[in-house]
Amino acid sequence: MKPIRVLVAKVGLDGHDRGAKIIATALRDAGMEVIYTGLRQSPEMVVQAALQEDVDAIGISILSGAHMTVFPKVYQLMQEKGLTNVLLTGGGIIPEQDSITLREMGIGTLFAPGTNTADIASYIKDWVAEHHK
Repeated sequence: MKPIRVLVAKVGLDGHDRGAKIIATALRDAGMEVIYTGLRQSPEMVVQAALQEDVDAIGISILSGAHMTVFPKVYQLMQEKGLTNVLLTGGGIIPEQDSITLREMGIGTLFAPGTNTADIASYIKDWVAEHHK
C-alpha cells in the first residue's frame, strides 16, 4: 500500500510556522509522506500543489483568525478541481463554534494547539482508510 501523502500549508500572512513544522515532522515520523508548502500561500496555491502532489490530505495551520475565510475558500477550490476524496483538516487558534460550523460545511476535524500529534496522525490515517476503500 502506498504511503499517505499530506500537504501541510500556511495560508495568508500568518508567519508563525513552528506548529506546522512540528506537525509535518510528526506525520512523517508516523510513516506519511509530507509536503510542506512554506509560508504565505494563497488558497489557489495550496489546491494547485495538492493536485500536483496527488495528496490524500491537506492540513492548514492557521493562527491569524482568518479560518472562516481560508477553510471555505480552499474547500470550494478543492470541489471545483475535483479533489472530493481529499481530506481538508488543520489546526490553530479556532473557536469551538467556528470548528463546528466548518465541520458542517464538510471540512474535517480542526485541532487546537497542544493536541497530541499521534491523535492527529491517527485521525488522518483513519479518514484515508475510510474514504479510499
